[in-house]
This record gives sequence, structure tokens and C-alpha cells, in this order.
Amino acid sequence: MAGAYVAVFVALLARSPLLRLDWRLAMWRPYKQWPELRELLDILVVAGQRGPTMTVALAWLGWRYLRSRNPRPLLVFLTALALLNVSVGAVKLGTGRLGPGSAYTIGSTEFLRGGDVFPSGHTANCLVIWGTLAHLASRHRTAAAVAAALAAVVVGLATVYLGTHWFSDVLGGWAAGALVLLALPFCEPFAEWVVVRARRLGARLSADPASRLGPRVAMGVRAAVVRGRRGPGGRAAPVFRAFASRRLNPAAATAAFHPRVWNERGPPRVSDMSEFPTAFPCVIPLCLVSDVSDAGCVRCRMRPMSAGSGVSGMNA
Repeated sequence: MAGAYVAVFVALLARSPLLRLDWRLAMWRPYKQWPELRELLDILVVAGQRGPTMTVALAWLGWRYLRSRNPRPLLVFLTALALLNVSVGAVKLGTGRLGPGSAYTIGSTEFLRGGDVFPSGHTANCLVIWGTLAHLASRHRTAAAVAAALAAVVVGLATVYLGTHWFSDVLGGWAAGALVLLALPFCEPFAEWVVVRARRLGARLSADPASRLGPRVAMGVRAAVVRGRRGPGGRAAPVFRAFASRRLNPAAATAAFHPRVWNERGPPRVSDMSEFPTAFPCVIPLCLVSDVSDAGCVRCRMRPMSAGSGVSGMNA
């Protein structure tokens, strides 16, 4: 199919009989030969326009996703649209061909004149969008594929009838659309990878809701969960385990959670306290260690502090 695409382009450059056929059809003006068909074909050509067809396709795929909770068909369709836009858009900009209604010189290819008619976007859109939906259909796939091919033929010939495209543009549109459909199976593993990654992320968020709040607030929430856990012998679990991912200095965590230091003198001036989350005082206002007496904290081995002792009473 890529060979057919290139062959159409080379035939135009070589001024082959295909170019002469383009000009004969354009100067014959089919819309004047059969004017009674114009209204009907004006409606049928909408089946190849990007906006209406994409809206219908996305609505159907969205409804299908709500029923099955499987995003794969939607991702495959979006991948097909991306391939179509990149491949067809690049050729359109590269060739710059004008349409029959804007042609300058009779018998010329009209390339590199600032146009965008080669290949036919209507034809390629029709073939790719309806062909992709036929590929994603769960039933009657053969009938859907035949209908998509017939729609592409009708839309392509309708653009020639209306005088918006050369016949060679339509041939190029058929070839471009077929190339996208042939390349689509090779892109489906990417859609599968996205689905797997999205499901893993969803499972992770469901298992750890605190991770949705951001790194600093999430650490405080996790520490609050640790507060309710009890270690062996009925004593509280080490608090700084909740902050292992931040690699806090144990002395900083110990001083921060000591009741005398925190409640009477505010946050202590301990090295590495810059790593301590600023949002934490709003989440954990009290010491998480319950076994505190006048002799000191049994977990951090910190003695009670006098009014002027500062943090010097701490035994590491």
C-alpha cells in the first residue's frame, strides 16, 4: 500500500495520464452535468469530515467504556487519529497542492502552491474512522468493514464530483487511510501498556488514599495512622518509620515528637529539621509516644527539660 501511495505521487510528477485525467474531470465539472445529485452528495460528504465523524465515534466508544470499564477501544481509536493527523497532515503541508477550483496553470500538477488537497483528507478520514470502528466492533465486523470501504469510495468520488479534489487526491487518500489501518495493529501494544499502567496507578491510589494529597501532607497522614498502631509489649511503634521515605534524621524526629520540646518551646532547633514537613504540625499536634513519665520518654530516652535547658537535655 505504501508503494501505491508513492506511485500516485510519482505519476503526478512524471505528468502521466493520471494527471491528464485529473484535468479532464476538473474541466468537465460533474456538478454541472448532474446538478440534481449535488444536494445529496453535499450531505453524504459529511461522512468524511473530521468533526462530525469523530464526535459520533467518541460518543459510541465512551458509551462502550461506561458499560465495560475497558479503555482499550478508546485508546486504540485515539491512536488511529494521531497516526492519521501526523501522516496525512505532513504530506499535505509538504506537497502544498491546490484544488481544481484554485488551479493556476492548465496541465500542471499544482504542487508547492500553498494548498492542502493532496491527499484527500475527507477520504482518508472516512476510511480510518469507520475502518477503526469496524476493527473494534465486537460483532458483525465483516459487514462493518465492507460498509466502511463503501463509505470511503462514495465520499472520495463525491469530492471529485463537487470539484474540491482531484481524482489523484482521492487515490492518495485511499492509500493513506489504508496505511494507517495496516499500521494500527502494531500500535495496539502501546494502548495495552497504557491500560496496564493506569490500572496499577488506580490500584495504588485505592490502597493508599493519602498519596493523593501530595508528598508533604501524605507523610503527616501516614504518621497519624502509625499513631494508632502498637508495637510489641504494648508500646507505640517507632514514629520515624512513617518518614523512612524522606530519610529524616532520627534525632530530629525524636526531638520533634517529645512533649516538652514540642508543647512548651515549639519546634526545636535540630540539624536536618529542614527536611521535616511544614504541614506536619497541623496533622500531628501531640507526641505519638504514650509511655512518657517524669523520668523521661522510654522510646527516645529524653529526660524532662527545664525552662532554660533548651534541647541540651536530650540523650541520643
